Amino acid sequence: MSAIRGKDTKPELQVRRAIHAAGLRYRLHRRDLPGSPDIVLGGLKTVVFVHGCFWHAHSCQTSKPKTRAAFWQRKFEANRARDRRVRYFLKAAGWHVHVIWECELKREASLRRLVRVLQQR
Repeated sequence: MSAIRGKDTKPELQVRRAIHAAGLRYRLHRRDLPGSPDIVLGGLKTVVFVHGCFWHAHSCQTSKPKTRAAFWQRKFEANRARDRRVRYFLKAAGWHVHVIWECELKREASLRRLVRVLQQR
C-alpha cells in the first residue's frame, strides 16, 4: 500500500483543473485543518475532499477484496469513521465541506455542479 498516492491523484487533478478554470483560487492539503483537505478555498471558508470510491467504501463499490476480508472490513470502517469525524470538526469550526466521489467525476455534470456551488459562495 505504500505505492498508493494520497495527493495529486487523477481525480483530484481533474477537480483542481475545473475549479481553477472557473477562476477560483485555492490551497492544497492544509495540514492545519482536520483531515488535511484536498482543496481549501480559504476566502470562502470551504473545503473539498476528493474521495476514491475503493478507499472510502463508497456505495458504488460492489466488489470487496476476497483475501484478508476482516482486515479490509476494519480498514474501510475506520476510514469512514475518520471521514465522519473530520467533517464534524470542520463544520463545527465553521467550514463548508464538500465531498466529491471518484465515480461522480465520470459524469461531467457532477463536476460542473460542484464548481457552480463554489462560485455561488
